[in-house]
Amino acid sequence: MNFKETLSQAVVFELLAQSGQQLNLPTYLVGGLVRDWILQRPCNDIDVVCVGSGIALAEKFAEIYAQKYQYKPEVVVFKSFGTAMCRAGEWQVEFVGARKESYQRDSRKPIVEDGTLEDDQNRRDFTINALAISLNKDTFGDLIDPFDGLSDMRKKIIRTPLAPDITFSDDPLRMMRAVRFATQLKFDIHPITFDSIIANKERISIISQERITEELNKIILADVPSYGFKLLYYGELLHLIFPELVELQGVETLDGKGHKDNFFHTLQVLDNVCGMSNDLWLRWAAILHDIAKPATKRFDKKAGWTFHGHEEKGAKMTPIIFRNMKLPMDAKMKFVQKLVRMHLRPIPLVRDEITDSAIRRLLFDAGEDLEALLKLCRADITSKNHDKVQKHLKNLDKLEKRLQEVEEKDHLRSFQPIITGEMIMEIFNLQPCREVGIIKMALREAILDGIIPNEYEKGYEFMLKEAKKLNVFPHKTS
Repeated sequence: MNFKETLSQAVVFELLAQSGQQLNLPTYLVGGLVRDWILQRPCNDIDVVCVGSGIALAEKFAEIYAQKYQYKPEVVVFKSFGTAMCRAGEWQVEFVGARKESYQRDSRKPIVEDGTLEDDQNRRDFTINALAISLNKDTFGDLIDPFDGLSDMRKKIIRTPLAPDITFSDDPLRMMRAVRFATQLKFDIHPITFDSIIANKERISIISQERITEELNKIILADVPSYGFKLLYYGELLHLIFPELVELQGVETLDGKGHKDNFFHTLQVLDNVCGMSNDLWLRWAAILHDIAKPATKRFDKKAGWTFHGHEEKGAKMTPIIFRNMKLPMDAKMKFVQKLVRMHLRPIPLVRDEITDSAIRRLLFDAGEDLEALLKLCRADITSKNHDKVQKHLKNLDKLEKRLQEVEEKDHLRSFQPIITGEMIMEIFNLQPCREVGIIKMALREAILDGIIPNEYEKGYEFMLKEAKKLNVFPHKTS
């Protein structure tokens, strides 16, 4: 790649170069932008290092930008870190002065001192992130690659600039980042670097759960996240950050009967989901759909291995895992919990003799999450037997067609009984009580069973009959 030609075409880089020259500060592009440029990956973030004050460089850049475009971008300053940030068009530009770092054993927060470009490159996590491009007048566009990161990119290797034991002990989050970059870029981790992850795995305990989960989510959002989970597993980090998932690993055999390895099955389901959706929370549902199988595993001499109730147990485990992972305890968690609880529901409905009533109930219970549930069900079909997989997928095709037909007829996806609990209380002059719940449930069941349509007049007549059985009578006519 011709860096000089590429950079000379980018106005923002010219303005950065002018800013550094006016302040007499040696200025360089560093980190992810340089890496992604070489790998031809999109990147809208620009990291700039100067030998001097990064804040002063940011303010000068904003001043020159304003002179050219009659608009001065806001400079956000982080004084305690000696950094600054501003937006220039579509670019987010981050400025920092070159620095060197030292660490204390019980913290990943470094002691920072002013340094040279060499010091700054030495503190980078991986060789592929330690490249720099000069924005200085005499060397504009030159690549500075002290650790042979360009060669590591060609070889598709993640390697640390310094001894990996130092890199990972100083900042243990870099072990997660190594796995994340390997997963996102489809690179290998250098054997010495990977051995160091195993040796330093216990250091992950000083990292906050929020930072660990942030990296884990980036792995989950990769094209093939199973690769990252396997690296975490064999690097023995997964045992510390997600022990519930590790418990799925292994096959037990009794009387010649074994069960599949639910860990590797889960990873396959996750990859399958990723081929259908970029939704992080659907991917989390894939990860957790069988999470309770170890807790529900039983052996029966006739039936072999069973995992009865693992979907309900898994749904109960979901909020606990989300809370431990510092994941959001809101509608996102409820969505994952719902899919874990329902992931077996569509399976029995592939038979031809299944009634419309059963279809209605699935439509009602799944609601707006039906598509996501069916994607998870498709992803959950894993077998080395191609014909078996195709058979199950065709059965799901038939089920989807029936669901569509019943939905078009009954409109149950966003179903709400036309007579609500509030209306029942008003009609019978009741406070919230057992009778209101019984009447409301009877109405719902009658509609789902096709006994009455979801219409006010028919519903009102049915409600009166059910209320009469409970010795409840209307307070006023409606």
